[in-house]
Amino acid sequence: MPDKTVFVVDDDEGVRKALSFLLRTAGYTVDTFASAVDFLSQYDPARRGCVVLDVRMPRMTGLQMQQQLNSRGWRIPTIFITGHGSIPIAIDALRAGAFEFLEKPLREDHLLESVERAFEQDEAVRRRSAALEEIANRINSLTPRQHEIMRLVVDGEPNKAIAQRLDISFRTVEIHRARVMEKMQARSLSDLVRMVITLESAAKPN
Repeated sequence: MPDKTVFVVDDDEGVRKALSFLLRTAGYTVDTFASAVDFLSQYDPARRGCVVLDVRMPRMTGLQMQQQLNSRGWRIPTIFITGHGSIPIAIDALRAGAFEFLEKPLREDHLLESVERAFEQDEAVRRRSAALEEIANRINSLTPRQHEIMRLVVDGEPNKAIAQRLDISFRTVEIHRARVMEKMQARSLSDLVRMVITLESAAKPN
């Protein structure tokens, strides 16, 4: 799976070697890092994958690294490895956006299952991100007048009301509306409304 990398971040060399062997045997590409600082300084966010991350590490904890990922906008799924005493920290990590946490001692089947689900989430997030970017690009291709008319159309205004509001002819509204539908690649009014709502919902803070 050369396009899918598992990034193992753990200060324990023995753990890194064991996890690397297990994951490579399962067919994954694996990169290992001895600290969260090393990972953050070397990671390319364009790379697809997930992170298997120890909770307790010197210099920067797993939770602090998750917070750094969030602040940098790097949406890579993280799977936390935690001992019993670190479960509250792992739960905090989930609240901060982590994908999963697994308790030690690790069960190999649980880890591999979690990694595969993390990849599925990563793929879904990337598809959604690409779709949102495409919608944004289409909207940016509209002229100011087309954008204005699109907003009124999405708000449910009929062509006649739009013409009166903007003091333009009914025919001009029809022409602009047709161009909006064409540029937005909308097959129907509901399709156009759905795209605008999707983009606006993604822009709202959680």
